[in-house]
Amino acid sequence: MNIDKIIDQFGQLPEQSKNALKANITEVTFPKGHILLKEGKVEHRMYFIKKGIVRAYSDKASGQVTFWFGQEGDTVISMRSYVANEKGYENIELLENCELYELETRNLRALFDLDIHFANWGRKLVEQELIKTEERLISMQFKTAVERYNELMQTQPDLLRRVQLGYIASYLGISQVSLSRIRADLR
Repeated sequence: MNIDKIIDQFGQLPEQSKNALKANITEVTFPKGHILLKEGKVEHRMYFIKKGIVRAYSDKASGQVTFWFGQEGDTVISMRSYVANEKGYENIELLENCELYELETRNLRALFDLDIHFANWGRKLVEQELIKTEERLISMQFKTAVERYNELMQTQPDLLRRVQLGYIASYLGISQVSLSRIRADLR
């Protein structure tokens, strides 16, 4: 996905403002398996996915718990680092070779101070990320595993082709055996 389309999904910026933002963005590539963000570290960069897929997870005594997937067009950010300048709780792993747009958050903050258009754009970005988090929380609290799986099939069908089932099961909050049963029952 190109950077203009990604920027525009958070709101239209005047051309001069958009060009100033793009001047602070660089394209980077990393291989499958690369850990882009690390838990326990204050992150000073955010990314937008041009091509590829990533997952967010936390290490727990029982193993890794996947709680988010990102794909083309999505923002990759440690919200805790971004908002509070505190250590993040998530790891972001690349599940495919990825092409990303990288933006240093200090540069974005400097743009916020220069132009109200940037500040509003940044507010909309954070609001959209908040809505995604809220939807995920509500889904985990109030929907059954079958409902969560069906929702995943409807909203992000690519994940089922591109991500290993163990990560999908963890994301749904179920075992891989339970996921296999759900998939068999739906066939």
